Amino acid sequence: MTKISILGCGWLGLPLAKTLLAKGNAVNGSTTSENKLSVLKDAGINSFLVTVESESVSENTTNFLAESEILIIDIPPKLRTVDPNSEKKAFVEKIKNLIPFIAKSTVKKVLFVSSTSVYGDENGLVTEETSPNPDNESGKQLVLAEKLLQENQNFDTTILRFGGLIGADRHPIKFLAGKANLDNPDAPINLIHQNDCIGIIDEIINQSKWNEVFNAVAPFHPTREDYYTQKAIEMNLPEPKFSSEKSNIKKVVSSEKIENYLNYKFCLDNY
Repeated sequence: MTKISILGCGWLGLPLAKTLLAKGNAVNGSTTSENKLSVLKDAGINSFLVTVESESVSENTTNFLAESEILIIDIPPKLRTVDPNSEKKAFVEKIKNLIPFIAKSTVKKVLFVSSTSVYGDENGLVTEETSPNPDNESGKQLVLAEKLLQENQNFDTTILRFGGLIGADRHPIKFLAGKANLDNPDAPINLIHQNDCIGIIDEIINQSKWNEVFNAVAPFHPTREDYYTQKAIEMNLPEPKFSSEKSNIKKVVSSEKIENYLNYKFCLDNY
């Protein structure tokens, strides 16, 4: 039995924790909401109220990490504040404050959930060998956070860069439905389903693939216009309208490393 701590039991972290529990692991889960503690407990997760801020980290973090071998960090940058200046380095500072707690704990393996946004609007095929070139603050801070974790010698870190997240209750078409003059009609989609997110993390742990970087995007890349139009029809939503006059960034994120190195099979029926 492996003891795993999941920092951030939200949309992905909670079902991930349930999956890892079902496979015989012991799981510590964190939340920033007192109301959610009972939800975690009812699922069999050892629940902890943990806050990681740019100024400090809650003392309960020590107990949250106690006796764990693996830490999964799944907290989003959340850089949409009223004051743009307050966003500067906020997420990076959170990771800086967290690292000493990890270093002093029993954790030897860290899996950091990042994003393919670190590549920015690249044209063409993007692999793990592609140098990050973020064009927004969130991507920039993710790159810096990745580097901080990778450079620490007290634990091994694997970086998992997810594409656009979808699931039963989460899909971009719900936001795009009925909208007009949308850009990038011919750009390929780079999405990943919640089930595949969980499956890939499980395989990384099972196969002990540490000190690695993985791009996690389904090998399914129809154009934005074709895909979202079809999804609108399937969900009985107003079809989005795209403009061919707007820019077309044709970035395709490769999943070959995950398919070949992890021997992982995506469930394309979900897309």
